[in-house]
Amino acid sequence: MTLLSVLDLAPITEGSNAAQSFRNSVEIARLAEKMGYHRYWLAEHHNIPGIASAATAVLLSHVGAHTETIRLGSGGVMLPNHAPLIIAEQFGTLASLYPGRIDLGLGRAPGTDGLTAQALRRSLIGGGDSFPRDVLELQKYFDDPESGQRVRAVPGAGLKVPLWILGSSLYGAELAAHFGLPYAFASHFAPTDLHQALHIYRQNFKPSAQLEKPYVMVAMNLQAADTKEEADEIVTSLMQGVLHLASGNPVQLPPPVKGFGDRLGFQEKAVLSRFMTYTALGDANDVKARLLEFKSETDADEIILTAQIFDHQARLRAFEIAAEAMEAL
Repeated sequence: MTLLSVLDLAPITEGSNAAQSFRNSVEIARLAEKMGYHRYWLAEHHNIPGIASAATAVLLSHVGAHTETIRLGSGGVMLPNHAPLIIAEQFGTLASLYPGRIDLGLGRAPGTDGLTAQALRRSLIGGGDSFPRDVLELQKYFDDPESGQRVRAVPGAGLKVPLWILGSSLYGAELAAHFGLPYAFASHFAPTDLHQALHIYRQNFKPSAQLEKPYVMVAMNLQAADTKEEADEIVTSLMQGVLHLASGNPVQLPPPVKGFGDRLGFQEKAVLSRFMTYTALGDANDVKARLLEFKSETDADEIILTAQIFDHQARLRAFEIAAEAMEAL
């Protein structure tokens, strides 16, 4: 059986604000819990007008207070932006508040542009190059404290919060395999290396105290509606957002524009075609078929869905439609 989960980018739609985005995130998480999704994850991004989840741990705590059973986590925390001890304390706090429900997914990218990354860290020295060392440091903070250990995560020590490695290239696959950690691939926006990364991860996996055998999560865009025509319209919000991001001009998630795709040039269509390689688009039958195809193609243990949809009610409905395919997976 392949599990389904939710990746929430906490979208800020055009004309709205972060406060409304947070209310929407709570509703998405509560719906996901009710419909049987396995996890609800938030992603750390910075200086992007259409994404409100910059303070990932804070928002996870808010969502945790409004849910009861669904696993909560980061997809991910961008570790180069933070000292490992700070993350250990934050997620140790979450694991103390919501025991048995917290995952810590770790990314090597900054989750933003270079200038903002410098503002976050003050210095870019080390950055992604220190990522393996920082992962090991985090693991140590979550382990049982050793005698004489002078620096501890309080809370965090002994809680053994599960770590995940996130990636969009081969590097993360190699690292996750080496450390014996579960691996999540960001195929919802970086599909090119998906199959090679999964092969490398599975072939080179070394069992660890956390995980005995490889565990793979793959990400997919969700653009589902009751009719194909409606789905073709709502997806134009995602299309506009992607093109703005690709041009270096990120915006709040725009409203749908009927027929938007018909007026695009070759280069714009190529950008969208690559970005949306793994997208469940259409009505319930289309979505079910695409999910089954993706499962067969990747043999993934888990598929995590992200739905950048302008209308909140339509977004809720998209996750309801996808949930109908769970038994078939």
